[in-house]
Amino acid sequence: MSTTRAVFLDRDGVINRLVYHRDAGIVDSPFTLQQFELLPRVPKAVRLLNSLGLPVVVVSNQPGIAKRHFDKSTLRRFDSKLKAALALAGAHIDATYYCLHHPDAVVKSLRKRCSCRKPGIGMLTQAARDLGIVLADSYLVGDGLTDIEAGSRAGCRTVFVGRWKCEHCQFIEPHCLRPSLIARDLFEAAKLIVSEVRTQSAPMRVARKGRRRVAGGFTKYLPRDPGHVPIVERTGLL
Repeated sequence: MSTTRAVFLDRDGVINRLVYHRDAGIVDSPFTLQQFELLPRVPKAVRLLNSLGLPVVVVSNQPGIAKRHFDKSTLRRFDSKLKAALALAGAHIDATYYCLHHPDAVVKSLRKRCSCRKPGIGMLTQAARDLGIVLADSYLVGDGLTDIEAGSRAGCRTVFVGRWKCEHCQFIEPHCLRPSLIARDLFEAAKLIVSEVRTQSAPMRVARKGRRRVAGGFTKYLPRDPGHVPIVERTGLL
């Protein structure tokens, strides 16, 4: 039976900086380890969320492998760099879910329209099954319209990181959908979540007693079947 609330985090633009790739003329996720840089106050924010006893779960579209911007080993190195930076602040991510698909992928095996790529909710429902999470009691924090759409479809409360503009309502589906909360950065989002959790009249459902976190959490790469690369890799279990 699902009894746990969680805080889901988008990665690029929420946890780490977006990068301007001059050669391609685009702003995108980092392609190299040197470009992977945490945003200010992120370790402090994650530690604050950890203090609630709620699982902190990254759910991120990562089509860089599908587009041949980087490979699987680079994605792993991003995770290792993030883990190390958080550990220095006494913080941790409990689980990470990546969708590797893209409808225009260069890598044929990853070229598809899937249910896991946000605004689809496949990563959220997979995490709910794996970790016993109640999505309707959970939060999703993101800096993109697809994050807000996915969180809303899954029944989560949503937190938009950045400046919410009137024109966003024209492009989001459904039109005029708005985030539950708006924050300048992840730390402010964490404070808003903590405030809500602590002031609710009914007791919040948090991680079950006896649930033990193994250092490192775990990472799932979607798709998971052997016909696709990469496949599931676990580095620990809740």
